[in-house]
Amino acid sequence: MQKKYSATGILVVLFIGVLMGALDISIVGPAIPSIEHTINMDKKALAWIFSIYVLFNLSGISLMAKLSDRYGRRIIYVICIAVFALGSMLVAMADSYAFLLAGRAIQGFGSSGIFPVASAVIGDIFPPEKRGRALGMIGSVFGIAFIIGPLIAGVILKFLPWNYLFLVNLPIALFIMWRSLTVLPGKKSTSSAPIDWKGIVLLSSFLFLFAFTLYGISPLSIALSLSSPSFIILSFFCLVLFILLLRSERNAADPVVKLSFFKNRQLVVVLFIAAGTGIFQASFVFIPDLAVTAFGVNASKASFMLVPSVIAVAIGAPLWGRLIDKFGSRMVITGGLLFASSGLFLVSRISHEEWMFYLAGILFGFGLSALVGSSLRYVALNEVPASDRATSQGMMTIFISTGQIVGSVIIGVIATIGEKVTGFRHAFLLLATMTLVLIVVSFALKSRRQELAAR
Repeated sequence: MQKKYSATGILVVLFIGVLMGALDISIVGPAIPSIEHTINMDKKALAWIFSIYVLFNLSGISLMAKLSDRYGRRIIYVICIAVFALGSMLVAMADSYAFLLAGRAIQGFGSSGIFPVASAVIGDIFPPEKRGRALGMIGSVFGIAFIIGPLIAGVILKFLPWNYLFLVNLPIALFIMWRSLTVLPGKKSTSSAPIDWKGIVLLSSFLFLFAFTLYGISPLSIALSLSSPSFIILSFFCLVLFILLLRSERNAADPVVKLSFFKNRQLVVVLFIAAGTGIFQASFVFIPDLAVTAFGVNASKASFMLVPSVIAVAIGAPLWGRLIDKFGSRMVITGGLLFASSGLFLVSRISHEEWMFYLAGILFGFGLSALVGSSLRYVALNEVPASDRATSQGMMTIFISTGQIVGSVIIGVIATIGEKVTGFRHAFLLLATMTLVLIVVSFALKSRRQELAAR
């Protein structure tokens, strides 16, 4: 580790940056009723406040990750924070639906590089035997954000207009930018190959269109959605973009999609598991609806019932991170999948006993915390050269995000089949079965001895 950089100072900057981005997801929900009072929009339009953020986040990942590998972590991290702050300011100033969506889109684009670059920085400054705990600390941010986000939103909304939920990002962003310029390493790549702008544009366009196409599928009318002219046309253009992307990346001197990644068994396995992890994460969206249906509680109580699982994520992430440093990624990934599978199976057996619901949430949250924050990203950092670290982390984020989008469609479709609680049971049983498949796949990963020998 270079002496001029403080590991603690770096972790603080990364932690606050990722927390700011994560909080902005968790505080939007409580702000929706207040936003509705000041900006006219119908109920269907509300979903786009979330969706536009995800779409632009997904489309910006490849660009920010590649620029980070080329021009250094510091400058790209600062740019991402600055763009996120600009989006926050626009959202806070919004007086129309279009203005609001524009701000959310810019926020999503800015946040696209924050987590991949933060993970890459950890790979740059920490040796393999210490990366797990650092990644675990960053991974715990999401659990913390979903705990304190609604609380912060509740306090601010009690005394101030909803706009202040986003204005508060501005001083935090300025602090992060200042500290980033002071403590983050800024080493640039020595590569003389031209940046693969064509690949970046094609990948971003494909991911945006793919996500947009899936968002157009209605769980209530799946057959009608899949046979609609708009879905068929969008799917065709997705296929065209994907083919053009593959052709472009085969010939690029420094491709944004490293096809060589898919020749590495470790990377293929963790990317496959990452997509599955995204599908499991999508189930969080449906759990409150299940609680309302199964236990007859109101929406507020249903959201509160998620607290144990979110706490399990916050506690589990740093704990699993330390276990990676001691026992290796394979044990942690397999263990996390076992916990997640147990939780998903319990949800599929849910009846009218709330204790089973809470236990399932704790098991699921604890298992998920092993996968999202540290173990999968740890493997990716170890398997690529320093010049590709952010690219590998961006690829990991893309697979997780894609899994989330696909998962929301799958669960939504299955949950509408038959009586509502029965539909949810079938959906979560399918997820539990998928997790068992991923457990078998995880056995193909390197043991701790092999990981250390490959350093």
